[in-house]
Amino acid sequence: MSLKKRLTAIGIIAIAAAAVFGIAGSGRQISEKQEETIFAGEKETIYLWYTDEALTSYLSSAAVTYNETHDVRVVPVLESGLEYLEKINQASLENSAPDLYIISHESLEKASLAGLASEVMPKDGAAMEEVYIGTGLQAASYKDKFVGYPFYFETSSLLYNKTYLKDMARASLEAEAEQEPAFTEEQVEAKVQELLPRTILDIETFADNYDAPQQVEGVFKWDVTDIFYNYFFVGNSIKMGGEAGWDTSQIDIYNLDAIASLRVYQDLNQFFSIDTSESDYEAILDEFMAGKMVFTMATTDAVFKLEQAKEDSLFGYDYDIALAPDIDESRKTRSLSVTSCVVVNGYSEKKEDANDFAYFLTAEYNDILYARTGKVSAAKGVDYGYEALDKFAQEYEQSISMPKMIETSNFWVKLEVVFSQVWNGADANEKLKELSEQIMSQVTGTAYQEEYLEEPEAPEEETEYLDE
Repeated sequence: MSLKKRLTAIGIIAIAAAAVFGIAGSGRQISEKQEETIFAGEKETIYLWYTDEALTSYLSSAAVTYNETHDVRVVPVLESGLEYLEKINQASLENSAPDLYIISHESLEKASLAGLASEVMPKDGAAMEEVYIGTGLQAASYKDKFVGYPFYFETSSLLYNKTYLKDMARASLEAEAEQEPAFTEEQVEAKVQELLPRTILDIETFADNYDAPQQVEGVFKWDVTDIFYNYFFVGNSIKMGGEAGWDTSQIDIYNLDAIASLRVYQDLNQFFSIDTSESDYEAILDEFMAGKMVFTMATTDAVFKLEQAKEDSLFGYDYDIALAPDIDESRKTRSLSVTSCVVVNGYSEKKEDANDFAYFLTAEYNDILYARTGKVSAAKGVDYGYEALDKFAQEYEQSISMPKMIETSNFWVKLEVVFSQVWNGADANEKLKELSEQIMSQVTGTAYQEEYLEEPEAPEEETEYLDE
């Protein structure tokens, strides 16, 4: 179903939610009179805080739907994202706290230590592992307890022009044919998957051998200035707090695998010549839509943009999503992911009601989440409406979440600087060593010194001599 048709299909729900829309978008000043006008009957009221205006219509319709079958009325309240957790804490101390709120998972340690995050569990006894994607559960946990329900995620994957690969596949099949070529779509698709690069080395080989159409200006281009699109290079070699991201005893930034992976990243500057001053995600996505490149790294928002462009006749190609390429056959990669969670406030007097609605929102009312908000549910078994989003979910499942450790909250800014320095010629070994020493000094509270790692020498290339 097209995006416009999906949006039309949920129009009836949008009308039903219109009455509550004003409350959700008006800030937290909500009078009892307003509530009584919208919600009939004597019901408990719980308040849900959130900061992303894109969620307003969706949360409003969810509140209306939930209200129809439960003796609880839910009031979504749009709040400013500035000092959001601090405002929740202050409101809790003043007995005007939200009963539940939506927050990015990397703030869960801070929320838990402040008493603002309760342990959660579905009332019906459903196993969380059967309901949510594993990465989301790791993101929503702190010290081996679930302190939030995974709601939606963001990660990056390899976006590619499938039209170009299909053309390449047909040409390859014709070259292999011993008689008049006639190929099924299944054969073409199988050849596309065979040609699709699985590693960075494969992409380089592809670029060397690709007979590009005239409009193609580059094979692989991505936003090298943004850590979200770069992190996959070191995602499997750098460890930050373990899988759940809270354990300070599990930090490993400076190691030979990470150094080697960064050196491969650095070499790509010479291979693809991407100018950091002109590196911008939106601009690159526009170039992709114009058919100027074959591969790029993209986030889930690309699907919405590409589908809309198709409907508006602004994008005349097929596209698809593949897992982020590994470094090579022996060195794997992992993309970075962020999970927004629904958290039950530890200071709420209605935790049970808040817990039930949080589960409903994240596990039972997610079929229209992407169509209404452009956000991808972290629950299992969701029909996203687009196969490309299913592949993003596969990427998410093997991704690594941003850590929650308060002591390392500046790690991403510093790592982004390291990537920039290495891209522009700095020594990867030296820069990773410096970064590790800075972060470990913050974690331990004392000056930290790493022992310099000697890298194995690269094997010399054998030179062949022709017989005279």
